[in-house]
Amino acid sequence: MADLYTEKIKNLPITPDLENICAALKKSTSHFMVLTAETAAGKSTAVPLALLKHFNGKIVMLEPRRLAVLNIATRVADLLGEEVGETCGYQMHLESKMSSKTRFAVLTEAILTKKIQDDPLLEGTSVVVIDEFHERSIHADLALAFLKESIEMRDDLFVIVMSATIDTEKTALYLGKKKDDGTVESAPVFHVPGRQFPVKIEYAGDVTPAHAVLEEVKTRNDDGSILVFLPG
Repeated sequence: MADLYTEKIKNLPITPDLENICAALKKSTSHFMVLTAETAAGKSTAVPLALLKHFNGKIVMLEPRRLAVLNIATRVADLLGEEVGETCGYQMHLESKMSSKTRFAVLTEAILTKKIQDDPLLEGTSVVVIDEFHERSIHADLALAFLKESIEMRDDLFVIVMSATIDTEKTALYLGKKKDDGTVESAPVFHVPGRQFPVKIEYAGDVTPAHAVLEEVKTRNDDGSILVFLPG
């Protein structure tokens, strides 16, 4: 774990902050934390590695879309040098790839809601991560409400709410802990900067996306990647 933790993710913007993120989460009086990280900071793939290192129980990450579930599970498993379904697995509607060895599970929203309903204490789980919280859905909001109740019954369960764009002040206040004098101590907020690159805009004209990509491949002289945004 140590080599993977330092070498395979060493260039991600979030890596230098991973130890502090875990330390701040453990010190949170409410057991909640708000983590904001700019796009491409690496929060969805690096944070699970840090949590696996610092917490003994299972780690559960909530994702709003099936594709994100598959991508994150595949990437984290690769960073661990394993196949999906070993230390890292996933579960979504009508599809699951987990085993008795799985400690980090990526779930779609409805699956987590059902798990909490079946087991309000979430026995064996140390940390729940709600990713992309800015997208807001009934399942994510409901899971968060249930988790607040679960934490009231357990002193060893922690929750991280992550987003690139979120109203941190209101969210941290909602996730804070009420003090004896009636005031609320907000949950800690941790911000990680991302990494930006120069962008040049070119118009390919009246051609298909496939044709535009092929022309781009022909004219490029590096081994970089091409990211294509398509309608819908």
